[in-house]
Amino acid sequence: MARFTTFRFCLDPTVEQQAMLARHAGAARFAFNHCLAETKTALNGRRRRRDVRVPWTGFDHIRFNAWKKTEDAGRVFTVDPAGTVSLTAIGLGWRNQVSQQVFEEAAIDLGHGLAARRDSRTGRRAGRRVGFPKYKAKSVTVPSFRLRNKHSPRGRASIRVGDNNVARSVTLPVIGVVRVREDTRRLRRMTSKGRARILSATISHRAGRWMISLATEAADLPAAHRHPVRAPGDHQGWVGVDRGLSVLLVAATADGVEVERVTDQPRPLVTGLRRQRRLARSVSRKQKGSRGRRAAAARLARHHHRIRNIRHHFLHQASNRLVKTHDRLVIEDLNIAGMLRNHHLARAIGDAGWGEFARQLRYKQAWRGGHVITVDRWFPSSRLCSRCGVRSEGLRLADRVFACGCGVRLDRDLNAAINLAARGEQLDECPSPGARSTSPG
Repeated sequence: MARFTTFRFCLDPTVEQQAMLARHAGAARFAFNHCLAETKTALNGRRRRRDVRVPWTGFDHIRFNAWKKTEDAGRVFTVDPAGTVSLTAIGLGWRNQVSQQVFEEAAIDLGHGLAARRDSRTGRRAGRRVGFPKYKAKSVTVPSFRLRNKHSPRGRASIRVGDNNVARSVTLPVIGVVRVREDTRRLRRMTSKGRARILSATISHRAGRWMISLATEAADLPAAHRHPVRAPGDHQGWVGVDRGLSVLLVAATADGVEVERVTDQPRPLVTGLRRQRRLARSVSRKQKGSRGRRAAAARLARHHHRIRNIRHHFLHQASNRLVKTHDRLVIEDLNIAGMLRNHHLARAIGDAGWGEFARQLRYKQAWRGGHVITVDRWFPSSRLCSRCGVRSEGLRLADRVFACGCGVRLDRDLNAAINLAARGEQLDECPSPGARSTSPG
């Protein structure tokens, strides 16, 4: 097994199970905040004494399991009719109502956050600078927790799908059997045949619904669903994929053959903008902290969640069509964060989902044994003539037709896709440091 994937389902818990899920999420938040407080206290103490040890890794914070049973975590007293006070219990009184894995995973999450902050400051982590972890507030943080799939001595997994003859259900430690809304047939078949095993389950509450994401380690796709292996000297067959706004994508080969054009993108953000504004006004008119404001915020969250689902579903359809029919793709490394600073195009760029589309292409192509080359963002794919290679300096964003002095006159997006495909053939033959290649293995 060498492929990692996630199965996401919407839970349908009972009222008692909803309270239990919320209790687990609260326990994870409590453990995270307590471990973070220990780290900050140790950092403050280290300013006065250099020998103070600061808990930094997830392994250091897992000692929370020992702390929750001590008197520092809490004490329970009872008073008899005679007025005598006696100590009856120590530690967290509710620790047995949740799975102890919740505490461990929260400690590991904090360790990952601290490690990311350290690596970002030392230069070992690329990208935007990571700040110090913050406390999780109940009113702001998304309720979530994670459980590992442990096995009993007899080999029985603690997280099971379709157990007790209930196909649409997930069995979780301590929580029990929770029904789900979607069909689980595909995951059940893979686990029963030994083609996949569940590693962990992440439960979160978003837009008024409890969702579960099952991280699984699955076997590679069958040979019938994988691309055939090309000869070592074969540098042909690359398909350039140009992403745009009026047209979501145009795919073409280096010889000028257009193989894919997607023009029916749903644009869910623009379509639902009128309703979004009305829901946002409803939230702003409610008193802060009131029940009506929480209900209005929940309606707005459900609207945003629906927009996201529509966009991702369409991008999955478009990316599936490409990776199933072409084994060599070339895309551009677009500066999406910089483009979003353009207030005239930011809404349309965010609604297009260019970054999510590129992410889907990379991992799906790797699953099928294909290749994806990412050309650096400075390559002028739209300004180069696909026939003579002359660069056009006067091309504007409003010009949708590319015209060259050599007689070429064709669609701007098609011309860019052809240039990307030709660039892919060049990089495949002579790799360049400025390009990234995604390939299996």
